Amino acid sequence: MDKTAENVLQLAEKYRDYTSENLSRLVRIKSLSAGEKAMAAELMRQMAAAGFDDVRLDGLGSVHGRVGHGQRLIAVDAHIDTVDQGNLDNWGDDPFSGRIAGGSVHGRGSVDQKGGAAAMVTAGRILKELGLRNGVSVLFTGTVMEEDCDGLCWKYIIEEEKIRPELVILTEPTALGIYRGHRGRMEIRVGFQGLSAHGSAPERGKNAIYMAARACLEFEKLNERLRQDDFLGKGSITVSEFVSGSPSLCAVADSARLHLDRRLTAGETRETALAEVRELVASMPAAVEVLQYREKAYTGLVYGMEKYYPTWKLEPGHPAVRHGQEVFHALFAREPRVDKWTFSTNGVAITGMHNIPCIGFGPGDEVGAHAPNEKVPIDDLVKAAAFYALYALDMK
Repeated sequence: MDKTAENVLQLAEKYRDYTSENLSRLVRIKSLSAGEKAMAAELMRQMAAAGFDDVRLDGLGSVHGRVGHGQRLIAVDAHIDTVDQGNLDNWGDDPFSGRIAGGSVHGRGSVDQKGGAAAMVTAGRILKELGLRNGVSVLFTGTVMEEDCDGLCWKYIIEEEKIRPELVILTEPTALGIYRGHRGRMEIRVGFQGLSAHGSAPERGKNAIYMAARACLEFEKLNERLRQDDFLGKGSITVSEFVSGSPSLCAVADSARLHLDRRLTAGETRETALAEVRELVASMPAAVEVLQYREKAYTGLVYGMEKYYPTWKLEPGHPAVRHGQEVFHALFAREPRVDKWTFSTNGVAITGMHNIPCIGFGPGDEVGAHAPNEKVPIDDLVKAAAFYALYALDMK
């Protein structure tokens, strides 16, 4: 192990309790999408206490903490919103306890993904202690509204704040693997227009429920023949909501709509996915549209985007991936697992829309995301903090 890697590991281990206690404070703050104000304030406090060179909020409410003064910029990202607790009966503990026990920090967001935020604060502290002298600056971002609309926060950072790092490390959970991509997704609505009639004479009407039901069966068949990619896996489509309307429960339904969750593998695009759906309902009075997201952030800013989240992946030999492998080996004397996420991340905007390379490396396993009894190993937090710090220090 070289001296720099040894120093980084020693400091990450020295700050083990510091990292877990910081995470515990973050978990105790409930921070649903568009409700991250208190969480952002606590993260800013932690960054300032760690000695970051600059800490501020952007217009959408994401936290920007900078370490270093070099001309080259890389970013490390953690979204600071979480999903809600769900059914409390499924939890063995208070979801917002932030309890530290059994070598883990417990509670909602510990895996997805406040653990990444706590680890990156420690990484910033390590960088301040060791000094960044290679012309690199690191922007640590605690981003908002990702759970509601992944990529929106980075769309804002790139397009409105005009910040374009040369690469981004996503701290979403990877169980300490290096991830280089994931499938994209779309949210599609299909609306069917029928004709109402009295329920005693349904033949006089055109039942929109029957139209939508036939379409559901066609979407089920479509799912079986969608494109396959050797790395990202298969594209998929599923009906996730079916809503109908009629003048009364004694009438033929004159409207129905389906919500489609479409996962896009490599080679599938917005246009190809829409064409497939439109072809299947071409004989019906149906309208197909991609949904829009437009909501008010906790800052009061209203911002949005289309709910098309592009597929992205880096090649195995990409310099960002190779450097991650070198850093991992320098720290832990073994080869990392290189893989992909099942779910979607801010990478849809960073790489999928704006072609900025990003990799993933995060504490905790993605199977804990959105699940009850969420917890993250403190060992993972320590190793993640070391990885983020050394990645910046060893950039050539």
